[in-house]
Amino acid sequence: MEEPATREHHTSEEDLHPGEDSSDNGSIRKGCDPFAQSQRSKLQHRRARINQQINKEMRMRAGAENLFRATTNNKVKETVALELSYVNSNLQLLKEELEDLNSNMEVYQTDSEAVNVPMIPLGLKETKEVDFTIPIQDFISEHYGEDGLLYNQEIKELTELRQAMRTPSRDQTGLELLMEYYNQLYYVDQRFFPPHRTLGVHFHWYDSLTGVPSCQRALAFEKGSVVFNIGALYTQIGARQDRSAASGIDRAIEAFQRAAGTFHYLKENFSNAPSLDMSGPSLCMLVHLMAAQLQECVFERTLLTAQDTHFTSLLCLAQEAARVSDCYVLVQQAVSQPLMKDYVPFSWASMVQVKAEHFRALSHYFAAVAFCDQMLSEEEVNCEEEAENAFLQFYVSTPAGPHWHQLLRDPEQRRKLSKAHLRLAVMRHEEAMRIHGLCKILRKMDILQDILSVAHKRSLDKYSEMDREDDFDETAEAPEIRSQSPQKPDIIPANFSAVQVTDIFQKLGPLSVFCARARWGPARRICLQRREGGLGLTLRGDSPVLVAGVVPGGCAAEAGLKEGDYIVAVDGRDCKWAKHGEVVTMLKNCGDKGVELSVVTFHLHDAQVAKRAFMASHSSDKENSRQRVWGVAKGQSSASLLNWNRKKKREGSGTSKRPGGTFSLSFGSLRDAEGMY
Repeated sequence: MEEPATREHHTSEEDLHPGEDSSDNGSIRKGCDPFAQSQRSKLQHRRARINQQINKEMRMRAGAENLFRATTNNKVKETVALELSYVNSNLQLLKEELEDLNSNMEVYQTDSEAVNVPMIPLGLKETKEVDFTIPIQDFISEHYGEDGLLYNQEIKELTELRQAMRTPSRDQTGLELLMEYYNQLYYVDQRFFPPHRTLGVHFHWYDSLTGVPSCQRALAFEKGSVVFNIGALYTQIGARQDRSAASGIDRAIEAFQRAAGTFHYLKENFSNAPSLDMSGPSLCMLVHLMAAQLQECVFERTLLTAQDTHFTSLLCLAQEAARVSDCYVLVQQAVSQPLMKDYVPFSWASMVQVKAEHFRALSHYFAAVAFCDQMLSEEEVNCEEEAENAFLQFYVSTPAGPHWHQLLRDPEQRRKLSKAHLRLAVMRHEEAMRIHGLCKILRKMDILQDILSVAHKRSLDKYSEMDREDDFDETAEAPEIRSQSPQKPDIIPANFSAVQVTDIFQKLGPLSVFCARARWGPARRICLQRREGGLGLTLRGDSPVLVAGVVPGGCAAEAGLKEGDYIVAVDGRDCKWAKHGEVVTMLKNCGDKGVELSVVTFHLHDAQVAKRAFMASHSSDKENSRQRVWGVAKGQSSASLLNWNRKKKREGSGTSKRPGGTFSLSFGSLRDAEGMY
C-alpha cells in the first residue's frame, strides 16, 4: 500500500498577517487565520460573528415564546410580546446582513483584470468548536477498558485537525484538509459511535445562507456538513480562476464539475437534513447552478479557442449560448420552488435571471452575425454539406419561408433573418439590464454592468447597420434556436480517496476487532507457567492473535484461559498489532518465571459473529495483516454516511457491507497460522 499522504497544510499567503510566518505555530496542520487581514478572511470572520448573534437571538426568542405560552398574566404577556417583536426585528436585520455577506460574490472572484461574467460561489458553513476530550476518554475507559488519559495526544491531534478544518485555504491544500478530516471521521465513527447510542458530543453547524443554527449528536451530521463545505470550496476555487486563458477555464470547469458532483453525492446519500442548505430541494438547486456555471465555462472556452468566424462555427456558438441559457432557466425553476423561493438570496435569483437573458441574447447575436456577415459563394452553398447540416439542425423547427439554398444565396433574405435575430438580442439584453438594475447588490458589480452594457451596445449597433430607411416591412419573428453543445461534461464527485489518512487512534488495536460495535469483558491477566507438555494452548491468526483452543487440564486451562480469548499483551508488551510469529516467539522465550498474558473475551453474541466471519474468510489474511493506513475506497464514502437517515438502497434481500462494520477476522492458512504451544 502507498504511504499515507502528508497531513501538513500551510496557510496561503493571502490569509497571513503581514510578516507572519506560517511555521511559527507548532501545529502541523493549519487552516486560514479568520482574523487575518484579507478580504476573504474578514468576510468569514464577520459571518461567524453574525451566526453567533443569530444563535443568541434565537435562544432569547425560544425563551420568550415559552414564557408567553406559560404565563396567564396579561401584563406579562404584553411585555413578552413586545420583547418578541424586538427579537424578531433583530433576527430579521441579522439575516439580511448575513444575506448581504453571502451574496458578496465579488470577494471570491478572480483578481485578474480580465473581464468575465462573475460566477456565484457559496460561503462555507460555520461551526462551533467541539471538545472531544472527556467523551472520548470516558468511552475508552468504559468500552475498551484502558486509561483514557493515555490517549490525550491522539485526542489533541483530532481536535487540532477539526480546528484547522474550520478555516481551509481556498486552494487544493484546503480541499485536502477537509477531505482528511472527513476520512478521519470514518475511524472516529468506527471507534467511538456504537449503533444504538451516541458519544455525547454536540455538533453545532450554521446554515450557510441564513445562519440558522442546527445541533445534533449524530456524527453523520458532522460528515454531511464537511462534505457540503468541500462542495462550497470547489465553487470558490472555480469562481476565482482567471478565465481569460484556456488553462484557467479548464481549472474552473473541473472545479464546478467537482462542486456539482459533491452536492449530488450529498443529495443522494442524505435525507431529512437538519438544516435547509443540505435539504433535497436546496442541493438539487445547487447541482443545477453548478451545472449551469460549468456549461458557461464550456461556452467561454469555445469562444476563446474558436479559430475562425466561419458560418458553421458561429452557428455552433449560438447554440452553445442557447444551451447555457437553458441551464440557467432550469436553475430559475429550482429557485422558484416554494421552499427555495424565500430561502435563496435575491441577488442569486437575480443573477440567474440576468444570465439566462444575457446568454439567450448572445445566442441570437451570433446567429445574426452568421447570417449577415458570412456570405457563402455559389460553389460553397451547393457542395458544402457541413453548412446544410448546421442550418437544418440550428432551429427547433424548420422556419417558414424560402428553402435554405435560396436563403443562403439571397443577401436580402439573410439580412431580414439577421435583423429578426438582432431584434430579439436587443430585447433580451435590455431585459437582462432591467433585472440587473432591480438588485442593489448586482448594481455594485461594475464588471457585470460593463459586460451587459457592451453586449447591448454591440447588438444595437449591429441592428442599426441592418436597418434601412426604406425598409417598411415589419421585422419578422426569429425562429427559436435549438440549444446544443457538443461538450456536455459530466459532474464528478469529490475524490476522497486522493487523501490517505492514518487512524489517529490506531493504538487501540485493529479496527476489525477493537471497534465501538464490539462488546467484550474487561481485560484479564493470565499467568502461565510452562510445563513439560508446553503451555497447553493453540494460537491462530494475528493482529490480534486468537486463542483457538485450550488443552483440558493443561497449564492454560488451569490459569483460566479460554477458547476465543484475544491476546492483547504479553508481559506488559502491547500485542494488539502483533503478528502470530511475534507472539509465539515471546511465549517460547518465557523462562522459569512463566509469562503473563492480558486477554479479552467477546460476549457470546459477538463471539458468534466473529466465528461466522472467520469461517467465511479464513482463507484470506488481507484485513489484519495489511498496513494501518487506510485510503478511502470507492465504496467507503457512501458507506461511511450511515446513522443519519441515509437513504437505503437494497436490491432483493442483499445488504451492503460496511468496512470494519463486522468482525472480519481473516487469518492465513491454518497450516501457517495455527499451532499448539
